[in-house]
Amino acid sequence: MPSVLITGASRGLGLEFVRQYADAGWQVYATCRDPDTADGLRPLLHQGVQVLPLDIADPGSIAALAAALPDAALDLLINNAGIMGAKTHQDFGTVDAEAYLAAQRTNALGPMLLTQALLPNLRAAVRDQGQAKVAMVSSRMGSIGENAGGGSHLYRASKAALNALSRGMALDLGALSIHLAVLHPGWVRTEMGGPGGQIDPPQSVAGMRRVIDHLTADQSGCFVDYQGKDVAW
Repeated sequence: MPSVLITGASRGLGLEFVRQYADAGWQVYATCRDPDTADGLRPLLHQGVQVLPLDIADPGSIAALAAALPDAALDLLINNAGIMGAKTHQDFGTVDAEAYLAAQRTNALGPMLLTQALLPNLRAAVRDQGQAKVAMVSSRMGSIGENAGGGSHLYRASKAALNALSRGMALDLGALSIHLAVLHPGWVRTEMGGPGGQIDPPQSVAGMRRVIDHLTADQSGCFVDYQGKDVAW
């Protein structure tokens, strides 16, 4: 049975990833800050979903998660957890240092530290299956080339940093047969994306799953949307 660990799994895209992979027969490790309040995950427990605590912005929490999975091979790691950042500090002239760093810790540094911490689990899957994969849920708003609107500085900068880290990690992990994709999920109708989004979570996640399924070594380090279309860095 293939296995996947999904961060930010209590709502939105993360919860939809859990639903779809559980329905497909995967062993799913779903992480969130507070499992006791993750009501959306409870109906999925009968499918073997394991819910584990993780605060992606806390290195100690990352280390504790890795320690809880010492022997688990991971075929796929989906770094989905993320925040928009403080709404009152997104525009030029209002940017606050602590709010900026909080977005960076959650959206960029956390996914890199988690990928490092779970490298033994990914390598165990390589040993067993010949490869493993990592998916970073980023955003077109992290694209420097496509930024024509300004604003949203905390979010844009954190996703641009995630993109840069992911591109480098893809090169580092390639020699280990671990392939990495950077994904733009589209503008999705979620709590973060708002009601004006263009697509719903099931469509976005189904598309990202297809991209992940078809990811090869030659495509590792790519930045694409949920339809597999290239996004400019």
